[in-house]
Amino acid sequence: MRASRSMSARSVGPEGARDVARSLPDEVPVAVTCNGSTQAVMMCSPADLEDFALGFAFSEGYARPDQIERIEILDVPKGIEARLWIAEAAASALGARRRASLGPVGCGLCGIDSLDQALRDLPLVRAETSLDVTEAAGAAEALRAHQPLHDLTHAVHAAGFLVPGRGIVLAREDVGRHNALDKLIGAALRAEIDPACGAVVITSRVSVEMVQKTALAGAGILIAVSAPTAQALRLAEHAGLTVVAFARGDRLEIFTHPHRIIGGAPHGG
Repeated sequence: MRASRSMSARSVGPEGARDVARSLPDEVPVAVTCNGSTQAVMMCSPADLEDFALGFAFSEGYARPDQIERIEILDVPKGIEARLWIAEAAASALGARRRASLGPVGCGLCGIDSLDQALRDLPLVRAETSLDVTEAAGAAEALRAHQPLHDLTHAVHAAGFLVPGRGIVLAREDVGRHNALDKLIGAALRAEIDPACGAVVITSRVSVEMVQKTALAGAGILIAVSAPTAQALRLAEHAGLTVVAFARGDRLEIFTHPHRIIGGAPHGG
């Protein structure tokens, strides 16, 4: 299935009206299943779905990479199924988690377990990799060279992995910012790249979920072109994650754990 499609439109402006063709990103429902049981259905760009399935399963706590026995991506009549076959111990733990989540849904939530999961405890980030302030400030611009789907459609997010001195070594795109990060995490795991050796770079704001996924992956630095939320910063501070935002050109703002950004100390400090 293609990640973009050519669609017809009528362009209207001061010079008049004309028919045009525009490349637009596609999005399809992707059902993530573990041992035959559906865990989630996400709207995704239909590319790099093995990376997505692995990254999503890991960042959502379904299974570690060593517990995933195989991944199958299958087209089905109404979308795509990303089928994961996981070790029995992980499947049993996942089944217990799902049973604990069952409850009244009148408020749109799934009971107290869902609230606990929304702000779940994160492991302390122990990555020691640091990044020069100039390279950190230019990270989002460097990521632009790895966004072919965005260049074609101007309508998707990207997540990249930056290694100090080497630049962006891996990148993934998707209509969803969370999906792009899950794809990046999955791609890094499959390539046996240790996220602790570099920084995650994203084209979106820094939300709670982006902090959670980055911290769980083990990366010590998260760089974004846009703003963080206050709750995301509280979570990042507690987890030991360095958050850099508004990274544009030669400027950036460091919000948490600035020791990983070399040259980011105040003048005279």
